[in-house]
Amino acid sequence: MTELCEEGSRLYASALRTGRILRADVEPAPCLMEFALLHPDPDDAKWLRPVPPSVALAQRLNPIEREITAQRRNSIALAEAFEPFMALGVQDTASTHSITVLEGLDRINAALDLAITQCQTEMLTVQPSGRRRPENRLVEALERDRPLIERGVRIRTLYQHTARFIPDRLSYMDHFTDGKVEYRTIDELVERLIICDETVAFIPIRDDRQVALELRHPGLVSYLIKVFEFMWARAVPLHAGTPYETDPDGITDIQHSIAKLLVEGHVDEAIARRLGMNVRTCRAHIAKLASALGSGSRAQLGYLIAQSGILNEDHRLSGGESPT
Repeated sequence: MTELCEEGSRLYASALRTGRILRADVEPAPCLMEFALLHPDPDDAKWLRPVPPSVALAQRLNPIEREITAQRRNSIALAEAFEPFMALGVQDTASTHSITVLEGLDRINAALDLAITQCQTEMLTVQPSGRRRPENRLVEALERDRPLIERGVRIRTLYQHTARFIPDRLSYMDHFTDGKVEYRTIDELVERLIICDETVAFIPIRDDRQVALELRHPGLVSYLIKVFEFMWARAVPLHAGTPYETDPDGITDIQHSIAKLLVEGHVDEAIARRLGMNVRTCRAHIAKLASALGSGSRAQLGYLIAQSGILNEDHRLSGGESPT
């Protein structure tokens, strides 16, 4: 169970504001006791007192962290158990297993864990979407990446520019300040990508990320590395500061990116997904873009974007923007 019922959320908030709540009042919300968010008032049995949110969160996360650690240990033990057999029959099976379809998160994560456990040189990752991740997902990512860094593995990760404004994403990146870990951001990313040691790559093949491909074909992996390096060369190092600048025409970098996708015919939801922002923020930028260009309708906006020349590189550089 990971979510409070609606009534439980209301009552817990009320208890935090007042410092206590009657036992009788919480009977319609048993989820409060299931989450251990209330405890008896030592002075009066009719009342319950709220457990501080920070304490309650720690109580919920501790077993998750222990389970993640145990699973990591199991994956390492399994990798060691199967390692003696890896070289047997490689010539007969290599072509069969150069592309493997992984169905379900458990199987995908198990394959990722194995590849990351065996990674010795460098891991490349593309992580689209600046949306906030659940706390347990961040803990899992920390547990996954820390052993790599301790082994001296280089990590390079690409995010969208919007990740610069997500506190929990920045907090995660602050855990790794070693020179072997590099973060860059770019305006637009298409899909997630993980490559280990130039030998294995993982890509999702469904929007819900319940199915992925494990690629071990040297040609395919080499091609994906070239794609990564192409994006990496055009990305902005995290320490370089915000890449969102405003041209003299009043249009920001992110609005230029949105304008390009609008002209290509993408709908708001697709634009938001590719730029790593929510749809409401995307539509707010579209409204500002329309205002800057004097557009009164969506159809007119596309025409004005094309006529204005704002997507022309020479036009943008002449406005004083760095070509970085």
